[in-house]
Amino acid sequence: MTLPTTFVLAQAAPGAANGGLSMLIMMIVLFGLMYFMMIRPQMKRQKEHRQLLSGLAKGDEVVTNGGIAGRVDDVGETFITVEIAPNVKIKVQKGAVQQVLPKGTLKSS
Repeated sequence: MTLPTTFVLAQAAPGAANGGLSMLIMMIVLFGLMYFMMIRPQMKRQKEHRQLLSGLAKGDEVVTNGGIAGRVDDVGETFITVEIAPNVKIKVQKGAVQQVLPKGTLKSS
C-alpha cells in the first residue's frame, strides 16, 4: 500500500513582502540623505580647495593650516615658498594652504 504524496508549499505572510519593500525604500532614502548632507558638501569643499591651490601665484598672501601667515615667494609643483618676515622664507606643501588673504592684509597687522 502506497501513501499519497502531497506537497505543501509554504507561503510568506501577507505583510512580509511589504515589510521588505519598505525596508529597502527606507535604506535608499537614508543613503540619499547621507549623500546630500555629508558627501556632496565635502566634495564641494575639496573642489574649492583644489581651485584655490591651482590659482596660487607669487605675491599672494596666505595662511597655512598651522596658522603661519606670509606672502608667496615661489610656487612649485607640490611646494610653495612663503616669506613670513623680511628675508625669512619657509617651504610648505601646497595642500597646507588654508586660505588666501585679500591683498594688503599682512601690512595692516
